[in-house]
Amino acid sequence: MVTTWSPLTTAFNTRPEKRINFTKNEVGLFGIPELTSHEGFYVLKEHAIFKTDDLIDEATSPTRARKMVMIFDELSDTLCKVADLSEFVRLTHPGPNYCSAAEDACITISGIVEKLNTHKNLYNALKTVVDEGDKLETTDVDKHVARLFLFDFEQSGIHLEEEARQRVVCLNDCILQFGQRFMAGAVNPRRITRNILPAAILPFFPSDGDNILVSGLYADSANSIARESAYRLFLYPDAEQERLLSEMLKCRHELATVCGFPTYAHRALKASTVETPEMVDMFLDALNEQLRPRAAKDFAIMQKMKTAECGANIPLAAWDTPYYTSCLKRKYLQASASEFSPYFSLGACMEGLNLLMNRLFGISLKNIEMEPGETWSYDIYKLAVVHETEGLLGYIYCDLFERQGKPNQDCHFTIQGGKVLSDGSFQNPIVVVMLNLSQPRWSGPTLLTPSMVDNLFHEMGHAMHSMLARTEYQHVTGTRCSTDFAEVPSVLMEYFANDPRVIRSFAKHFQTQEPMPEKMLERLCTSKHLFASSETQLQVFYSALDQVYHGDPKLHGENTTAILRTVQDKYYGLPYVENTAWQLRFSHLVGYGAKYYSYLISKTIASWIWQTYFEQDPFSRTQGEKYRRGCLAYGGGIPSRLLVSNFLGRDINPTNLTSSLINEIDNCAE
Repeated sequence: MVTTWSPLTTAFNTRPEKRINFTKNEVGLFGIPELTSHEGFYVLKEHAIFKTDDLIDEATSPTRARKMVMIFDELSDTLCKVADLSEFVRLTHPGPNYCSAAEDACITISGIVEKLNTHKNLYNALKTVVDEGDKLETTDVDKHVARLFLFDFEQSGIHLEEEARQRVVCLNDCILQFGQRFMAGAVNPRRITRNILPAAILPFFPSDGDNILVSGLYADSANSIARESAYRLFLYPDAEQERLLSEMLKCRHELATVCGFPTYAHRALKASTVETPEMVDMFLDALNEQLRPRAAKDFAIMQKMKTAECGANIPLAAWDTPYYTSCLKRKYLQASASEFSPYFSLGACMEGLNLLMNRLFGISLKNIEMEPGETWSYDIYKLAVVHETEGLLGYIYCDLFERQGKPNQDCHFTIQGGKVLSDGSFQNPIVVVMLNLSQPRWSGPTLLTPSMVDNLFHEMGHAMHSMLARTEYQHVTGTRCSTDFAEVPSVLMEYFANDPRVIRSFAKHFQTQEPMPEKMLERLCTSKHLFASSETQLQVFYSALDQVYHGDPKLHGENTTAILRTVQDKYYGLPYVENTAWQLRFSHLVGYGAKYYSYLISKTIASWIWQTYFEQDPFSRTQGEKYRRGCLAYGGGIPSRLLVSNFLGRDINPTNLTSSLINEIDNCAE
């Protein structure tokens, strides 16, 4: 039997090589002619400045001939094209000249935005249209997007009296400063004098002169004393971190009240899927009530494992759960994760995504050769996303391999958002999917672990959201929607990555092309659902703590650890550990302030969509088209709560949200 890999598999399984260009002229980064040199950023930002001035004049002109929302979206598109591109290049380009020029462009665009945020005439022109209607005929989408622009405007306090507006500017600066210092402190190792610690634990940690350094939780250590010691030492309360967190929370609350909101959570959740903190609280309470008995069963299993391992009935503690979860997963897998990797070559996984997109949407992912100078590194792939009848939908650049200086994170960048142009044509989206896989060896392709496959599908879910959102305005295209909906398409893709029917379609040994054995496939899929209740309960606890910190103003001034203890008693099945303060290591409080619940909501909605549309047949073209037309196509163009309830045919309330996730957990437990 002779079988051959597809062209896409072959391309991604072939070691990327540097190419020497003798004949062709360079086209510039992403095909932008100005960026054949780093000096092109100067040209781009100057063009953005001139165009911005023209659009401001148009928006404030009494003889305006276009809808206000169209002018604002063009203004947003003009700035985002430079800002998004510059931010990506600043973070990822290996050339210092490009990084420096991109950073300078970022600063320039930020300055333009700050000036716009104080432009009273521009604000008043928009507010008049939102309050009284445009003099030109508008749609519901026009009105929704105009309201979003107005809310963005008012984030800077432009609608306030000058003294209050200046206070908003000051508070935003304080929040930024406190947040940056808190995040830096959250990852600092704990330095402890050797002679105050028991001799038995000293060998677990590296030394630095007379001190030992504890730089993490040792969550996977098989030694229970090492796990406990690391937990107690690394999470020991830190007075400076406590001060920074408390001050940041106070500033956020004052910022919200100055802007007219009862709490910071109310401000953060405006225009979200759940809309109010009260809705989040009801959801978390309803989910917690259902999870508590289920999580208790998980903890009982872990307790048995600990008792058997330690030879005594030592109570299960917070430092044990990651270790016993991974132990049981290994037991179910009957193999290490790396033994599955030969079936998950990068090329096979990309072909799996291609097959899935083709079956669901009639879309092909086509690897195309790039022009000289188009990319920032030689090991980039470019995918054209092509529909069988609609043609080209956009481009995905795949920056998948680790390299020196590259950020160590898996993420999705929008370089250009999709939108309808003034001549009626469509500006196709351009995105980058970034992972940090090892470079392929001479002996074979890059091989992924099961968790890497999940990450690849997740980030491609974001990319396809950008490709398939055919919105009129780029301000609401693809992932430019509410935080608690933006993760839904990417989390849904993980459901496909965990389904044996989907895995079976592409998981083939990179040397023999033999499919993954059925028993191995079954063990893999089972292992992904172990202890789902206790893991979900932990996310509920984190989300509830984030809401409390950014909610009730009566708690401001109270020690954040005292608040933590109260919330943990209510929302988590394991007790608080005395003299620890893990919230002082929880950097997500800065980036996700009052929005940490978003992952849970996205997971819940993705589970609901999966059960409703794809659980019966993950390759259904009929259901795929419904999902594309009824969900992905809108981006943030209509309020996400309305979008989800229309698509699923049921109201978004705590009972409906909870039932879908609990149903999934119970099915997996069986």
